[in-house]
Amino acid sequence: MVDWLLKLRPLSMSLWKKLFGGGGREGEVDYYEEGMELLSDGKFHEALTSLRLALKEHPGDPVVLQQIAIAYTRIGMTDEAAKTYRHVLQKDPNASGAHYGLAFLLIRSGKVADAIPYLEAFLANPPTGVAAAQHVDHARSTLAQLTGQAHDEPSDSDAS
Repeated sequence: MVDWLLKLRPLSMSLWKKLFGGGGREGEVDYYEEGMELLSDGKFHEALTSLRLALKEHPGDPVVLQQIAIAYTRIGMTDEAAKTYRHVLQKDPNASGAHYGLAFLLIRSGKVADAIPYLEAFLANPPTGVAAAQHVDHARSTLAQLTGQAHDEPSDSDAS
């Protein structure tokens, strides 16, 4: 019996919730939250499935699309990731995460000159907070390297 249960473990949490209940309202699953948990656990294919279900519930949601692009990147589907980031930017031209993600995908694929405007757009409207400070500094230093400019260390006001 235990072997049978272990084989069922890969089933998504949403299926378990649908079959056996639990969590919020009856039969309702938060696919986005499930996808985020799976991403953080390194279960990228499973996360992609959950995030696609979240997108069905909220068509065109730029936040969900950005997480889908991250999942694509993690499983090596970089063309799909880039296409998804571009789709996000069509919906929300100020989506800083999409600018950042697309810039680094372009750099990885050798399209350095194409990446520069995305890094500049990211830095023109950067996210704030301690967690974002690392990404902002990384974007600044990368842009400085790509354009041949000096890069200063972030000031205390940059990390807020």
